[in-house]
Amino acid sequence: MKDTQSNPYIRQYQRKSKSPWDDASTILLLADVVDDELSFERYIYLHRDSLGRILGISISKRLLDDNPDLDSRYLDDVEMYAVLLMYIDEISLFCERFAEEFEAIFGLDPSGYFEAAELRWYSIIRDI
Repeated sequence: MKDTQSNPYIRQYQRKSKSPWDDASTILLLADVVDDELSFERYIYLHRDSLGRILGISISKRLLDDNPDLDSRYLDDVEMYAVLLMYIDEISLFCERFAEEFEAIFGLDPSGYFEAAELRWYSIIRDI
């Protein structure tokens, strides 16, 4: 796995996060790519605690503006799963850019992970 200090996809915090959670790291799930460079007008970060547990996601202002039903850039529980499902195809394609790191973290390649996750996330939303 590549060094997380210089990796734009996986970031371990060196100082307190601005998020509402006690998070220790983030994983970039979605960003625009322009001329093979990351652009952060549209992004989704997965926030994790020091044990690697998922706390929630943060989304860009642009994604918040594109989804008027959402009232915060920081989402967890059902809202988190709903947003992840809305963007699952884009997220899966984006995560292929760092498939080696992704598999080291989640134990599956991005396409396999998101195929299984999609079923689980729909069941979570359906059960609410």
